[in-house]
Amino acid sequence: MTLMQWFIFFLVIQAIHGLGTWKLYIKAGRQAWEAFVPVYNAIILMKIINRSAWLTVLLFLPIINLIMFPVVWVETARSFGKNTFSDTFLSVITLGFYNYYINYILDVEYVKDRSLHPKSSSGDWVSSILFAIVAATLVHTYFIQPYVIPSSSLEKSLLVGDFLFVSKFHYGARVPMTTVAAPMVHDTLPILKKKSYVFSDDFNKRKTSWLNKLQLPYLRFPGFEKIDRNEIVVFNSPADTLYDMNNPNVDRNYYKPIDKKTNLVKRCVGIAGDSLEVRNGYVYINGKQNILPNRAQLQFSYYVQPKTNQFNKKQMYELYGVTDPFGIINKQNTYRFVGISDAALAKFKNHPNVVSITPIKEEKGIRDSRIFPHNAKYNWNNDFFGPIYIPEAGKTIDINLDILPLYKRVITEYEGNTLKVDGEQIYINGELATTYTFKQDYYWMMGDNRNNSLDARSWGFTPFNHVVGKPVFIWMSWDTNAKGFNKVRWNRVFTTVQGSGNRISYLIPFLVVLLGWYGFNKWRKRRKT
Repeated sequence: MTLMQWFIFFLVIQAIHGLGTWKLYIKAGRQAWEAFVPVYNAIILMKIINRSAWLTVLLFLPIINLIMFPVVWVETARSFGKNTFSDTFLSVITLGFYNYYINYILDVEYVKDRSLHPKSSSGDWVSSILFAIVAATLVHTYFIQPYVIPSSSLEKSLLVGDFLFVSKFHYGARVPMTTVAAPMVHDTLPILKKKSYVFSDDFNKRKTSWLNKLQLPYLRFPGFEKIDRNEIVVFNSPADTLYDMNNPNVDRNYYKPIDKKTNLVKRCVGIAGDSLEVRNGYVYINGKQNILPNRAQLQFSYYVQPKTNQFNKKQMYELYGVTDPFGIINKQNTYRFVGISDAALAKFKNHPNVVSITPIKEEKGIRDSRIFPHNAKYNWNNDFFGPIYIPEAGKTIDINLDILPLYKRVITEYEGNTLKVDGEQIYINGELATTYTFKQDYYWMMGDNRNNSLDARSWGFTPFNHVVGKPVFIWMSWDTNAKGFNKVRWNRVFTTVQGSGNRISYLIPFLVVLLGWYGFNKWRKRRKT
């Protein structure tokens, strides 16, 4: 919906609220008109139900407000003595319209200074549980989100099985655009394996379906830092049109709203305004080779010819950090290994079972149709790509048929313009265009495991409105290849994601502080007793 449509919807909700509660406002010692004034009526209602006026803010935060509304319905009924199981059930099942019955039919009295402590009444427990869910959802949506590393595209920096805390507030928390969705889950409900949000899946009707009109426009709270070059970033996949990213043959045109696209984690090797090029697998920014932080290790794939037909997989992993080979490739019993860093390669060359190691590289000028911009004019591949300009908000470029394939998706999909080509002429929003000015910043996201990463070389630019947050902390790391107590990578637990130098685990200091806090609380309670 447009902002005007949302404003009209907001006024309708205010009118419904006022008509259903104005008599209750009077019984609580307030004026009838106070039930109809937008925002102010919510502040007064919080006073009536004996809750902090600051909770009014939660009524206007998407997703969280869906949980807050049942809380307010139940709490309003309780504030006028209706706190049985039936009252609680009716308040929720009627979407708050039970208050109309209380307002117009029942002769109730206002319970002033009502206790908020849980009792045996189901109504008290329900509201208390809902408030706990609200608090957890608030943290998850606007502050910190847990995330687990599912793939090896950032191996050495982030390992498969790392559990992260992702900060939403570093770059500015994004307000959820999908207004009707389950709290604290992404696009799929656990166990049920059904989508967690209300939205039309029809790719062809995505702009006309009334369900999709419930989407909010893109909004983001101010952040206190910008994305720096080479930072690791969590973002929504720009090219995600699949129901299941692990099964690309199903639902090719399954449309998802931005905030429900698959979460990915990559390294931002190019920021808005950069000129980027890939030469022989290495990234060059503005003509200079990009140097990664010393915690990061570039990895490439190699053909390895052994003396015998077998490698000890466990030994390969433990000694060299290389992943399992993808089997015998040709008649010479050559293996294809992925994810070998320069440091691992130097040791691997001396392995007694290795005859030769050959880098797997594509030739310059040989086009890979899977590579962005998926156009025959550009003979680019994974190892030789670009140069390409990364769009910056407010910057203007010349636009023509040769350069259009690079920015067509930006102009249409990401920035909402219509585009038509008539012969040699380009029309944007119905007007002849020879230049285009970008509306937002874009980034170039890549994996460190260069031959085993689905990244920007496939889909192109990542818009800032797709950015989720900044990984800041590894709170757990689980190694499925290990056994017993060694399954936990203890040297990674409670370490920072970003930064340089050797990782330092803060697990012991955390446990000391936790035990100290527990002991202090026990001492304080004894002293009070």
